[in-house]
Amino acid sequence: MTALFDFDERCRGGAKAVLVSVSFSDADDTARVAELKMLVLSSGAEAVGLLTCSRTAPDPKYFIGSGKTEELKALVESCQGETVIFNHELSPSQERNLESFLGCRVITRTALILDIFAARARTREGKLQVELAQLGYLETRLVRGWTHLERQRGGFGLRGGPGETQLEYDRRLLKERVNILRKELREVEKQREQNGRARSRRGIPVVSLVGYTNSGKSTLFNTLTDAGVYAADQLFATLDPTLRTVSIPRVGKTVFADTVGFIRDLPHNLVAAFKATLREARESDLALMVIDSADGDMDDMIAAVEEVMEDIGAGSVPVLKVFNKIDRIPGISPHIEHDSAGLPRSVSISAKTGAGVDLLLRAISDRLGHDRVSLELTLPPDAGALRQRLFAMGAIESESYDDSGKACLRITHSRTELARLSARFGGALERYVTAPASFSFRREVWED
Repeated sequence: MTALFDFDERCRGGAKAVLVSVSFSDADDTARVAELKMLVLSSGAEAVGLLTCSRTAPDPKYFIGSGKTEELKALVESCQGETVIFNHELSPSQERNLESFLGCRVITRTALILDIFAARARTREGKLQVELAQLGYLETRLVRGWTHLERQRGGFGLRGGPGETQLEYDRRLLKERVNILRKELREVEKQREQNGRARSRRGIPVVSLVGYTNSGKSTLFNTLTDAGVYAADQLFATLDPTLRTVSIPRVGKTVFADTVGFIRDLPHNLVAAFKATLREARESDLALMVIDSADGDMDDMIAAVEEVMEDIGAGSVPVLKVFNKIDRIPGISPHIEHDSAGLPRSVSISAKTGAGVDLLLRAISDRLGHDRVSLELTLPPDAGALRQRLFAMGAIESESYDDSGKACLRITHSRTELARLSARFGGALERYVTAPASFSFRREVWED
């Protein structure tokens, strides 16, 4: 990363971490504490202590109150903790007060996630987005007005005196860097949009894999595409989106996109920063919601994924639920469940063992293929423009010529897209259909 600032130096070092989790309701926070421990493990640190407590509201000064802060200090000293990680958002003043009292680093769950993202980003876009999110987080924590580093006003005829403080200088540099990052991201986003439009013109459907982090998305992606994407039993094992093309029965060439995993209460600045990366999910034809069916908090995880999908503008994308890891549940075998219209709504599989993957491919084919149609056409020589457009869309599966020089084509594509194409050519496509014997597009489909 090439930022003018090293992101919040308090996040670095500190291999021994003491965790703090506060319950503000009667709900069981066991799952949230376990998730925080997984985040710490994923960051490379070691959780050596845990402090839990209940409150009706955060304490303005220490978040957990003075008595619990004394208890936390004793725990840090006994465990030789180097960093205290709160499973909550702290105000900058609360962070400073805690650091001053405890004598060690204090960071939040958001800072921890940002640090993990910074370590995992590989593509240029991912690195830019992480850095932008980091700077947005850091901006509210530039509070040290280093008066001993004041810069003197200079120049002939000017009296000396307090000039730009280090704090003001840092803020100015931060804003300049943010502007540079946003400009670079706009360029990257333009390129991604162009690639997406090119796929759309060719009629290639996109299937995105979304789901809670560590649900097995990357393992399933590797099983489906043989991509060799890094997969591990840790949170946010992969960050940047990966695209691979696979041929699906009755559908043809299909792009699969593996996206970053979601998490409970994903920080809003991360959602905003990664909207470009998550465009693949937002603009996909079908989203595979990969779910860890062996997790006791499965319903909460599904709700968290649905919430993030709404946040990134992907709430209207058709979803096929994939209940993964059935190998961990005795008595469960691979199967498909259908909705009232007869379309698959969920598939139970094991991406690790491969059990049920054939059912998943069939379900994907059914969900994408219900709008797909295969036709045989006979085009006269003067229909070259229509033939060229069909080639550009990637619709032509085979082509031959009869004795009169007419092109005999077999095409497979989205019924909707073909109907629109036929409308642009004055209904020509329907006139040239030779198989099936009778075929017509519904008018409401091809009206643009």
